[in-house]
Amino acid sequence: MSDLAVVHGLAARLLAAEAACAPIDPIAAELGAKEVAAAYAVQAEITRRGLANGRRLVGRKIGLTSKAVQQQLGVDQPDYGALFADMEIAIGGEIQIATLIQPRIEAEIAIVLDRDLQEPDVTMGELMRAVAYAVPALEIVDSRIKDWKITILDTVADNGSSARFVLGAAPRRLTDIDLEACGMMMTRNGAIVSVGSGAACLGHPLKAALWLARAMAGRGEPLCAGRVVLTGALGPVSPAAPGEFYEARISGFAPVNVRFV
Repeated sequence: MSDLAVVHGLAARLLAAEAACAPIDPIAAELGAKEVAAAYAVQAEITRRGLANGRRLVGRKIGLTSKAVQQQLGVDQPDYGALFADMEIAIGGEIQIATLIQPRIEAEIAIVLDRDLQEPDVTMGELMRAVAYAVPALEIVDSRIKDWKITILDTVADNGSSARFVLGAAPRRLTDIDLEACGMMMTRNGAIVSVGSGAACLGHPLKAALWLARAMAGRGEPLCAGRVVLTGALGPVSPAAPGEFYEARISGFAPVNVRFV
């Protein structure tokens, strides 16, 4: 089977799993050992099919920003996935658990750009100048791979295990907030399930965003004005189930919350 046929076949299987809410076996072996480029080719095909079917790309998510998780999966850098408009849930909104497979939730910092970042060697100064504002966010990740038995290849091909996201409604400028030192606490029905800080995200959420900006520009798909970037988890993820209300409080920001039904 040709490489292109493998890419198209795996993309179709992952999309079918998502549509049916029925997970599939791991796919890493079909991509070849350490073939991250092949996994991104599958992700790109999934994105292409989504756009062809009328979905609208609004941003990117960054995953694997925790050094511990990187070591667990045997990688030395983050990964990314696509965010579509139909993945966004309004703050305080509801997520139908039946539309997902095995969801987990994590608290993050999101940034929104008001300038394009087109150069592969974009600097931190250029990135900071391009950020319109930051908001707290909740990312709902969901693997189309059975029992979350994933490698870096599985999660990259599976669009970074992305599913839904919630953005806070009270944006802050970078000059008004310390994204490195900010503390995070996420609760489930009022009980604390995750704590962390901005430093847990590659040392600083903007370091993760800079990695993404350079990676996307290098692939000829630069981040553009208006794009949302979920920079990565600030603490441990939590499994989600019906009847659970999650709220994240990040220092300097208003709370962000969502309910699973």
